[in-house]
Amino acid sequence: MSISYNPHISIDCVVFGFDYKELKVLLVEREVWDKKKNKLIKKDLKLPGSLIRKREELDHAASRVLQEFTGLKNIYLKQFDVFSNPKRIHNAADIQWLHEHTGIEIEHIISVAYYSLVKLDEASPYENSLKTKAHWVNINNIPKMIFDHNEILDKALVALRNELRTKPVGFELLPKKFTIRQLQNLYEVILGINLDNRNFRKKLLKQKYIIPLEEKEQLVNHKPATLYYYDQKLYNKINEGNQFFSI
Repeated sequence: MSISYNPHISIDCVVFGFDYKELKVLLVEREVWDKKKNKLIKKDLKLPGSLIRKREELDHAASRVLQEFTGLKNIYLKQFDVFSNPKRIHNAADIQWLHEHTGIEIEHIISVAYYSLVKLDEASPYENSLKTKAHWVNINNIPKMIFDHNEILDKALVALRNELRTKPVGFELLPKKFTIRQLQNLYEVILGINLDNRNFRKKLLKQKYIIPLEEKEQLVNHKPATLYYYDQKLYNKINEGNQFFSI
């Protein structure tokens, strides 16, 4: 049974991952071919995305795109903006590429943008990810992408930074057991600032939902640090809608 798509609404996903040192974004390689000459015209990069299917809800479409590229279900996902500029797709080669990949004549698409947070050690190359040559790119080394995808990424980063300052979303990028240094690195990398070690540690350890474990790091070339655990249920219980500890 063939799948029918809505030719006017798409989903674009900014997928963030953190490797303890760098914030990364999942990008997809695109090839534009001259089929008559069987010649590769250009290669460039784009965000993972898709037209929504007919009678498909937006959140479901975004979850589908993420699973296709990361193999993961039930990961953090948030809609943050809508991009509707009629000129966002204007290049003839891009219009032709859309037609070849969708079978639909498309000149104007409204894109609903989401960002998601992925634990890199859990994400695995999925079939569509391998097929499209998706790979992780350092947030500081993003090239010029197709359409308005650089603008979408920039706004996603602003949305992530704003949320990180008031909500415990950073734990979505860390393993279940983490060190305070790893958490501080995450905040510094995403926010682009340097934090005072003592003040950060003092502020963090006041939070009852940050629980120390009777475990330490393993296989490290320095003094092993204590591991901690973030208790989401306890946070929900005692926080009562108030903001996460401020940075």
